[in-house]
Amino acid sequence: MTDIITVNTQSSIRIDGGDTVIRFDPLGISGEPHDADIIFITHEHYDHFSAEDIEKVRKPGTVFAAPASMQKKLESAGITGAVYLKPGEKTEIHGIPVEAVPAYNKLKPFHPRSNGWLGYIVTVGGKRIYAAGDTDAVKENEALKCDVALIPIGGTYTMNYKEAAAFVNKLRPGTVIPIHYGSIVGSRSDGENFRRLVDDGINVEFRL
Repeated sequence: MTDIITVNTQSSIRIDGGDTVIRFDPLGISGEPHDADIIFITHEHYDHFSAEDIEKVRKPGTVFAAPASMQKKLESAGITGAVYLKPGEKTEIHGIPVEAVPAYNKLKPFHPRSNGWLGYIVTVGGKRIYAAGDTDAVKENEALKCDVALIPIGGTYTMNYKEAAAFVNKLRPGTVIPIHYGSIVGSRSDGENFRRLVDDGINVEFRL
C-alpha cells in the first residue's frame, strides 16, 4: 500500500487515500493541484509551514491539523477552524483516525519539547502511517505501533541516518521511508547509508 505515498521534498508528504487526499508540510509544490482534503502541519519552521505552498494545495473545505501552540500562527495566515492537537491526543478527521505524537530535539535547540510540536500517525486503508516531523529519536516514540514510518535522517535539525536506523530498528515498522535529507540538510548518500543499517525484515523504500 506504500504506492499511495509520495514525498515531494523534505517532509512534504502526500497520501492518496482514495476518497481523501492527505498532505503533510506542503513544500516545493509544482502547479496548483488544490487537492488536499486534510493538511497536517508538524511545526512552524519555513520548510514545514509554507503559506505559499499551502495555498497551492488547499481547496474549499480543506481541514487543517496543527500543534496547539501554532493557533495564532495559522490564524494570522488566514487559516481558521483548524484542529489543534497536543502530543498524545487522538481525533478523527474525514473519517481518518489521527494520533498526535511528540517531535522534539533532546539536546539541540531547534525543536524544543516545550513547543509541543508534532508528528502524526494516520490510519489509511487499515494501515497506520507515521509521519515523524522534525524529531530526534526520543524514547517515548520507540513503542509507537505503525505499519509505515516516514523518518527524518538528514541530521543537523533531526536525527542523522545512524540515529534514525537505530530508532527504526526499535520501532519495527513493516516499511520505512527516509525523508528530510538530500536538499536543505543531509546528503544524497544518507539514504543508502541508512538502508545498510536497518535490520533485515524492515523494508526500506525511497521517495527522494
